[in-house]
This record gives sequence, C-alpha cells and structure tokens, in this order.
Amino acid sequence: MFLKGEVQYLRGLANKVLLISKMPDQNKKRKKWAKHNALMGKEPMVFVHPDGAWDELLPKSALQCKSKLGRSLEYQLLAKLIRNKYIPDDVPIDGNIKINKVIHNSMWGVQPMVTRPAEQRGAWHHDPIIEKPSDWKQLKQPEVEYDDVKTNRLYEAAGDALGDILEPKLVGVTNFSFHMMHWYCDYRGLNYMMMDLIDEPNMVHETIRFFTEGVKSMLKQYEDLNLISLNNDDTFFYTGGLGYTDELPAVGFNPDGVRLCDVWAAAEAQEFSSISPAMHEEFILSYEREILKPFGLTGYGCCDDLSKKLDGVLKINNIRRIAVCPWSNISEFTPRLGRNYIMTWKPQPAFLAHEVFDEQSVYDELKTGITKARGGVLELILRDTHTCHNDPNRFTKWVQLAYRAIQETWVS
Repeated sequence: MFLKGEVQYLRGLANKVLLISKMPDQNKKRKKWAKHNALMGKEPMVFVHPDGAWDELLPKSALQCKSKLGRSLEYQLLAKLIRNKYIPDDVPIDGNIKINKVIHNSMWGVQPMVTRPAEQRGAWHHDPIIEKPSDWKQLKQPEVEYDDVKTNRLYEAAGDALGDILEPKLVGVTNFSFHMMHWYCDYRGLNYMMMDLIDEPNMVHETIRFFTEGVKSMLKQYEDLNLISLNNDDTFFYTGGLGYTDELPAVGFNPDGVRLCDVWAAAEAQEFSSISPAMHEEFILSYEREILKPFGLTGYGCCDDLSKKLDGVLKINNIRRIAVCPWSNISEFTPRLGRNYIMTWKPQPAFLAHEVFDEQSVYDELKTGITKARGGVLELILRDTHTCHNDPNRFTKWVQLAYRAIQETWVS
C-alpha cells in the first residue's frame, strides 16, 4: 500500500496535526457550531471553503508520496495544516484520518458531454446529447456497489501506519446534496432547458420524476448496504457551514445502521435563478421537497436569489439552512427567517481574485451584509474562491476582516 519512506513521512505530518487538534480552541469551535446549528448562537459563524483555490494552496504536484493511499492521506493531512496556517476561521482541526468506503455509483449511466477551454480554468458549455424526448431513454437508474474487501484493506493499512497517532475513521456516504436540474442541464443544456419549460413541459416533468425516483432508489441502496455515515461533525454541509449538532442522530439511533433521519441533506436548483417562483415550484421544488422529506435536518439553495421563493422553500421538511447568494439582498431574508432558520450568506468571492486585494471593499461589503442580518441567525460562507491569486494570505486577511466586521457591527 505504501512505498519506502512514506509511512515515516506521513507519521511526521500526523503528529503535527495531533498537536493542533488538541488545542483548547478546537473543542470550543465544535461547541460553537452546535449552538449555532441549534439557532442559539450569539454571533455569526465564519467559514472559508477554498474550492478551486486548493489548487494553489495545495497543488497535487507538491505531494511527496507516490502510492495512491499515501497521496490520499498526505493531501488530507497537509490540507489540515494549511488550513490551520492560513485560514483562522471557525473550522476546527479534528484529530482523525478519514478512510472512505470504496463505493461505486453508476448514477445515470451516461457521461455528459461538455466543451472546455484550452486553459486549465475558464468558461465551458454543455454539448447536449438529448435532442428529442425519446433520447432520455438512454439514461439508467443508479446502481450502487460496495467493495468491502478493498475498503477493509485500505482501513487496516491506514490504521497500521497512523492509528496510534490519529483515529482512523471509516466513512461512507456523508454528502447528501441533490442537483436534479443540474443533471437535466448536463444532458440537455441550459439554453434548451429554458425553452423546454415552455415548449416541452411534460418532458421536463417526466425527466425530473425519473431523477426523483432514481434518487429514492439510490438512497434505499445506501441504507440496504449500510453505507450511510453520520455527518453531524466536521463534514461540510452543501448549503453552507459544518454539520455539528446535538439534534442528530435522531431518536432510536442504532450505530449499526444509520438512517436518513439521522443525517443532514440539501438540494438546490441554481439553474432556475431567473425562473419565476411559480415555475420553480412546479418544475423542481415540489420534487426536491419529496426527496428531502425523510432527512433529519435540511438546507436549500446555492448561488440563486431565493428571496421571492421562500414560501415554497420553507415548506421543506426540517429545513434549517437557507442560502443567501452574493447578489441577494439580505434585508429581504432577515425579517422573514428571523431566528427560526440559518441564513447562509455567501459574500462576494471575486475580491480574492483581483490583481490587488482591496481590503476596504471586502470590509464594507461584510459590514453592510452583517448589519442587514441583525436579528437573524447568520453564517458567513466564503465559497467559489476558484483562485486567491496565488496568495493564501488573502484568506487570512478575509477572515480577520470578517471577525472585525462582526465585532463592530453585530456584537457592539
């Protein structure tokens, strides 16, 4: 599993992570998240998700290990060390190593086609493979398979190498986020999707129903194969924030079989950002509510303005988090959501990509947003930072500015 010298090197990294994980502020952060997720926090939470900027913070070319397991563990350990060095937000550094169960999910059985630019990053577009309603028959329902032999081999190898330093944690499926309109566009294209709502409404309904039933089948397979893992920990929750909560797992929990009611889940349809509330309800939200119904706690939204769609969103079972995108007006959410839901506000990430990092503009935006959110339950989630202009200190400065704005606007 490991090549010569890799275990010794990884143990050195693991010992550094262990020291950080034992610092008193780590447990304080976990408790702070739990109170926040219970709607009892005193001030906004701050969370940075570097997204594509991880390619600058920790490029794969910088890894020293050559074996597949070694590189996986090295990346995980270095990511914790880099986060601790450059991102002083509310994310705790846990003293464990996660070993993912080896799971194969066929999803819809057909690979979407896209055209990408010559450069590493940049705009791309779908190449639709669905030209007429009958073409959807190419898609198949998801089939899930679990390789327990390979999983146990990886778990034992990682445990033998690092288990006396960091707790090896076997992890199954923890990310329950559903993107049915994204899947539709994967195969049909965004432009055609817009026209289909008018020209082929029955086709849209039939396809989203197909996805809905496919998701239900997939979830049942996860349960039957005992692949669901709790996500009430440092697991990133798609809508935003971390999963720490005392409300999950639900009553009647059996650790030998985690249920859907024991975990967080989320959905979104950002492709509908310019679609009316009525059409949002008809073509996607009604189906998403059906999928989210069995979960313990839920969230909704991503990069679309939901201010005019809250009536339908608030009907989602066990809804706790609602996304407030950079171009939303927080003032339209605060009086409606109050302290009954978490406003997952995503400030503008573009400031980190500019030639010059304009600290004053960042601070002004944060202060304005936080002021508008007073009286609610707020978290600041910096996402979609696909570049930090190769300057990781911009994350440090952003977090410092966020805490300053909180102290001067929320606490004072």
